[in-house]
Amino acid sequence: MPTARRDGPTRAAAADRPTGDEGPVGRVLVAGIGNIFLGDDGFGVEAARALSARRLPAHIEVADIGVRGVHLAYQLLDGYDTLVLVDATTRGGDPGTLYVIEHTDAGTAPGALDGHRMTPDAVLGLLGTLCAGTGAEPPRRTLVVGCEPALVDEGIGLSPAVAAAVPQAVRLVEELLDVHPRPASRPPAVGTAPTHAAK
Repeated sequence: MPTARRDGPTRAAAADRPTGDEGPVGRVLVAGIGNIFLGDDGFGVEAARALSARRLPAHIEVADIGVRGVHLAYQLLDGYDTLVLVDATTRGGDPGTLYVIEHTDAGTAPGALDGHRMTPDAVLGLLGTLCAGTGAEPPRRTLVVGCEPALVDEGIGLSPAVAAAVPQAVRLVEELLDVHPRPASRPPAVGTAPTHAAK
């Protein structure tokens, strides 16, 4: 089973989180990014598809963004409290390792926008530029749920290690957002493998 590593703080203090009867009330966008034609780079897209099949609270939106990073940046101008980006992330761990990264600087200038690979930094850099020009506010909190890829060569389909990490990534996003959804189409399977504790 893949493991999850948390880099930096991943939970806001209780006093800093708007709450209601069903948890946080600020708008949340979970965006799966990546290129499905580059092997494990499609991890974010597959995780977003799996998450969208879950029954989530109304304030949480899930979007399969793929390589449409410019579209994502403009969508964020509509106003979201929290952004969760799900993406393949190379940090030197074993393939399938999950990372939770708190992104603290959404105002950096964007690098070159690559239609084949759209990184979280490029999306957030473009968002910072758009916010500066429009007066809009970026999300108060941005997290990246990343998965260590095995390969990002041309080809469709995830490697076995990364494919096995998709269900755990879905559970990790649910945990980060403090939601306890049920599957939309069928009851949970009995006897699922335990999730590894985050390091």
